[in-house]
Amino acid sequence: MDTNMSPEEVLTQIVELHNNGETLAKKSVKKAHPDLMKNALYYFPNWDQAMERAGVQ
Repeated sequence: MDTNMSPEEVLTQIVELHNNGETLAKKSVKKAHPDLMKNALYYFPNWDQAMERAGVQ
């Protein structure tokens, strides 16, 4: 699979969404930010762990 983000960029984007008050529900992020979700699931075992690593859970 091709990725267009680094793990750090994934975490930064998750934090930015959180700081902007956007929902971090998996379904919502998958629909609104599909590239972010694709990359997050490439680098992390699941969405919850990506949010945990980003420090927003």
